[in-house]
Parts: sequence; C-alpha cells; structure tokens
Amino acid sequence: MSQAESKNVILIGAGVLSTTFGSFLKEIQPDWNIKLFERLDGPGLESSYDTSNAGTGHAALCELNYTVEQPDGSIDVEKAKEINEQFEISKQFWSHLVKTNAIENPREFITPLPHISFVQGVKNVQFLKKRYEALKNLPMFSDIEYTEDRDKLAQWMPLMMEGRSPHLAIAASKIDKGTDVNFGELTRKLASNLETHDNAELFYRHEVVGFQQRADKKWEVEVRNLDTDNVETHVADYIFIGAGGAAIPLLQKTRIEESKNLGGFPISGAFLVCNKPEIVQQHDAKVYGKEPPGTPPMTVPHLDRRYVRGKESLLFGPFAAIGPKFLKHGSNLDLFRSLNRDNLLTMAAAGVKNLSLVKYSIQQMLMKKEDRMKELRRFVPDAKDEDWDLHIAGKRVQVIKDTQEHGRGFIQFGTEVVHSKDHTVVAMLGESPGASTSVSVALEIIEQNFPDYLEQWSGKLKEMIPSYGESLIEDTKLLNKVRKASADTLKLNEK
Repeated sequence: MSQAESKNVILIGAGVLSTTFGSFLKEIQPDWNIKLFERLDGPGLESSYDTSNAGTGHAALCELNYTVEQPDGSIDVEKAKEINEQFEISKQFWSHLVKTNAIENPREFITPLPHISFVQGVKNVQFLKKRYEALKNLPMFSDIEYTEDRDKLAQWMPLMMEGRSPHLAIAASKIDKGTDVNFGELTRKLASNLETHDNAELFYRHEVVGFQQRADKKWEVEVRNLDTDNVETHVADYIFIGAGGAAIPLLQKTRIEESKNLGGFPISGAFLVCNKPEIVQQHDAKVYGKEPPGTPPMTVPHLDRRYVRGKESLLFGPFAAIGPKFLKHGSNLDLFRSLNRDNLLTMAAAGVKNLSLVKYSIQQMLMKKEDRMKELRRFVPDAKDEDWDLHIAGKRVQVIKDTQEHGRGFIQFGTEVVHSKDHTVVAMLGESPGASTSVSVALEIIEQNFPDYLEQWSGKLKEMIPSYGESLIEDTKLLNKVRKASADTLKLNEK
C-alpha cells in the first residue's frame, strides 16, 4: 500500500477508545482523513466520564479476579501479567503524547496511588497469601507487600481499620506504584489533540443512523445533525465503532456477518461517595476486595480515593442494577431494539445460564441505602449514613455471544473487538479494563486490520511505544526502563 494513498476514516463515539484510536491514526498516518461523530455535546460524557467509573488504572496490582485460584489450589497469574503489560503500554503512549506536547499536564488525568487487596475470613486470607507468594518473584509485581499484622494494616488503611472487630481473620497486600486515572480528563485531552489535526473533524450532537456498503467496499454512513434534524451521508474506507453501550446496536445496523448471534445486557453502576475532607484524608489508596461467592468479576467491592478536577473524594461500590438503557443518556427501548431473529436464542440462552447474575442484579436494584451502608461497613466499620451519598455512575453492556468453547449465550467479561471479514468495520465492545488497556486495543485493531501497513508503520509505533514488538513479561530490563521513563514523564514519582 502506498503511503500517498489517503483514506477516509469515520470514528463513532467520543469516548476513550475512539479518541485513543484517532490519536493513534494521527501519529502513524497523518494524511488520512478522520471524521468523529458523537451524539452528545462533547467528548467523554458517557462511560469515560470522570465519575462514571472508578478511575482505576487497571494493572492487576489489586484486582483479585485476575489471579484465579485453580482446582488444585495453585494461583493462575497469566491474566495478571497480561493486564499489567497492557497498562504499561498505555502509559508509554500517554508519555509519548506528553513528550511531544500533544497533551499537557499529565497530573490532571493520572495520579500515583497505592493499590491494596483486602480480604476477610480464613479461606480468603489463605487465598491472598498464596496470591502474594505467586506474584512476589515476578518482576512486574516484585514490590508487593503482604501483612496480617493489624498495626501494619492500620498504617496502610487507617479508615478501614478504625472500629474493626479483632476476631475476624483479615489480610492485605499492597503495591505502592498504582494509579488513579481520570479517564474523562484523558478523553478530553485526546479529543483536543485530534481537533488540532489538519485532517480531522469532530462533530458533536451528530448521531449515526445508518450504513450501506457499496460495491467498491466503501461505506456510506448516514448521520443526523441533532440540532437541525438534517441527515447527511459521509463516505468512509474504514468505520470504527467505539460508542460504548451503543456499539452493539450500531454494529447490528451494518448487517455484517459478525454482528449476528451477538447481543448485550446493560447493567448500571452506582457508588456511595464521600466528599468530607476529614474522612477523605484518612484513606489514600484503592482497596479491592473479593467478589461475593457465585457473582461475576464486576461485583468486586472496592474503596477508592479519587482525584477529579482538583477535588478529592472517596468512592465505594459498585452496586449493580439492571435496566433497558444501553447508555446513561439512552432510551428505555435500547435493549428491546437490539433483539432480532439472529440473536434471540443467544440472549435467551444467556438468561437461562446466568440466572444467578439476573437474581443478583435484581437484589442490588432493590437495595435501600441502609443495605448499601451495611456493605460499606464491611470496609469502613464506623461509616455514618450522613457522610455518604449515592451516585449513579455509567452503564456497561456485557457482550453476549455464541462460542465453540462455551456454547450459545456466553457472557464475555472484558473488552471485545469485532471486525468484518474485509476489515472495513471494527467495533470495540464491552467494559473494564477497556479504558486502562485502550492503547493495546488500538494496537490489536491495527495489527488485525492493517497488515499491509504494518511494515511502514512499525518505526512510528516503536517511537510511540518503545516496548512495541517485545515482551515486558519476559524482558525485565526493558520493563524497568519503560516504567521509569513513563513515571518520569507522567510525574508518577511525585506525590
């Protein structure tokens, strides 16, 4: 492929995934034309918004669902290594953008913060100890600490130890080099970076309503201006759907083969939030616990210090609720409109297979504040009702699909990339840890859909991501080098 052969690219949605991929394209192929369409008033107003998520820089430092105990009692650490590497890749790209002045003031979107795993009960303490033993000799996690000593625990998380019963077995592990990430601020910075690009146009309050692929493989994309109600047609060589909960309905409208037997189940998130400085100052960490037995990974309780637009707060959750909207600013008809003859059996099978998840979601939805406070007091024994308020966060849509391995109606936890056979349509579906690993998602899209361009792009990719093409899991020297460089550029050595 000739570098002189300019292409037209349409990005749908102005969240962290679309703006990350757009920023990638701006760097590696600046002569391509980019148009981004977003139905809301600005970037990052849905799941990427500052307070629509917990802001965890997911690096598997404290998230126990990435280190699963096997039937033989051993701890599988492979997923933890993979997630950690992906977050290091994200930090390298963000550092590149800071160093080249594409984005400024990194401390506005990323703040150093210890990550702690906290468990209660003899069985969970045994699990955490085994997890610590499995991680401590791995270079990625070599600075992990573990303790069952209550005085040490009181130093790590004083708010959580005050008033705690001395009789229950408890333990924690800690890694100091975690982060709190304001993905809303990051998304706004990435969108602003795109706006400075001569070959990029960003359209807000514009909703994509239809697709038609021509004989020459190009796509005609119908877009409605929500202010004028006019519908215009834009032509694209490539379409990238990074529209959060709306990605599945949009993918279905393309009618590509890969959109069949695919559905989504929307789940709302809610958190208890404390803004009182005298309480906030007592908790300087993100503390993740163990998910309740029989529940999915998204139910992991955690207590987080948050840094958002100069304000500090504490956040506890998540509490789930089911509802038919695919987006926080969506329609109550979203779920029903997504059902069709291609995915009806898939969705029905998922419902039958996951009755416990449906039951859990209904129970969560029926919770009163006193029920939520009871859950909080497992983390903060002395928590008072008047100090905490309920905050409704963003929506996540769990991808449901048919697979050979799991059969019909499998619920996919995590980020899913779907692309057409001709590589002209790519959709980014799913949820956590998508925001933290957005750069790896962008790389996956490039490698899977642009094989003819990889050779000419490889030099720029290596410049943006120094570890590109190499393994941070295997190469400890390279891991330490890129970690230090990212920490210096992103000011993660300064508290």
